[in-house]
Amino acid sequence: MKKLLALLLTLCMAGGAMPVFAAEETPQPVPSWAYGVLADGYAMGLFGDELYTQHSQTITKEQLSNLTQVVGDKLALLEMDQREADDTALVIDTTRGGVINALYQEAAAYAFPGVEEGPEAFMTSVGALAGDGTGLNLDRPCTLMEAATMANSLVLNLYDQQNAGSLGLLWKAEGNGNTLYLLGSIHTDRNNVYPFHKQLRDIILNAEQVSFELDFNDEAGLAEFAAMQVYSDGTTLADHISPELYQVVVNTASMMGMDEATVSQYKAWALASSFQSLALLDDTTGSNAMAIDLYVNAKAANAGIDIGAVETYAFQGGIFDTLSPEYQEAYLAGGLLMLLDVNTMDESTKSALTAILGEDALTQDGQEALQEEAEQIGLWMDQWKARDVEGFAKAYPKDETINGGDELESKLFTDRDPGMINYAARYLEQEGSHTGLLVVGAGHMIGSGGIVQGLKNLGYTVEVVPNP
Repeated sequence: MKKLLALLLTLCMAGGAMPVFAAEETPQPVPSWAYGVLADGYAMGLFGDELYTQHSQTITKEQLSNLTQVVGDKLALLEMDQREADDTALVIDTTRGGVINALYQEAAAYAFPGVEEGPEAFMTSVGALAGDGTGLNLDRPCTLMEAATMANSLVLNLYDQQNAGSLGLLWKAEGNGNTLYLLGSIHTDRNNVYPFHKQLRDIILNAEQVSFELDFNDEAGLAEFAAMQVYSDGTTLADHISPELYQVVVNTASMMGMDEATVSQYKAWALASSFQSLALLDDTTGSNAMAIDLYVNAKAANAGIDIGAVETYAFQGGIFDTLSPEYQEAYLAGGLLMLLDVNTMDESTKSALTAILGEDALTQDGQEALQEEAEQIGLWMDQWKARDVEGFAKAYPKDETINGGDELESKLFTDRDPGMINYAARYLEQEGSHTGLLVVGAGHMIGSGGIVQGLKNLGYTVEVVPNP
């Protein structure tokens, strides 16, 4: 059970591997003027993949209803004083004016400055309504892209007005005339993490280069990593784990629409990472489940900012691929235990997991311990949103975890932190005056061997960025 909890701690803090079940279709072209809205709007759930094929079509009533629901949910999180409802009936339809009225109603429920001026004046004042030189064209049908842009502008501007939004675990390193911001990420989407605060959004957009653990735009690297996740030696998953655990995997994957012929191709570590990633999603996860790293990458890439990477897919894949067979089996069993409900498990599933994880794993005490660790992720996310660096460092026992002798911990931290420190140092050593952003797992930032302390040891100035 102790090993399982260590795996849970590791997953959100350091894992950069993309899950088996995360494949996406190639997006269709959208207007270049809309690039600025894509990352924020998608992350907040204002629209989904349909935008890429329906962006020029008139918004449907169902899409408008979904859009206003998300806007309402986001504005409610600001906890503004509520405002007495206006008795004036507003026409809500799929014209530009109707969409403006629908979005305005969500804001008008709260005492935002200027909201009493009415739909057109208020929505114009917050940058959610603009004309094209010929007027506001309120009677014209509203496209899905126009509606998404209006909603995105409304939410971001009202959050900015209230000095709200997620701040992130953010440091600023300086040396030789260069500046490198360090954003410690948590590789998931939880606790209503979007939208980001304007300060953090501006840091992303003003960077000359944004670097990540991996280059998410590297198609060749992604293909190489995908190939590493499947067996290529003629064996299948059934040859590497117990028959009982194999059957649990097949049954679980079947519930997700994945047949045995497909799931049997994947290695134990790849399935384990996917099952754990799915288990960590909850009702605070955005509808599009966009991890922090992927959001930052999309925002930077859409803005034409240069993207860099500390590591390669082959290197990260090798971290998991070289785990011992015994460890991979325990990793997979742990992922299944996190995903499945002990109370509804059949006896064969319980027996298979107990045989690998031990008798304590499925006991009430074991389940309570696992639940407590899962709740830690919510705490970390809240600390991330508030930029509570000190609280996070206390809540995440990195040094203690590394010294616990766990096989995966050594590979994820001890073997990688030095390379990340060197990458950051090289940026600060370059000639000229440059400003960049490095986004890696928050676990790599803290601790005695982390990036922050490593750069300080090299003589660089590193400080937490003050809250705005």
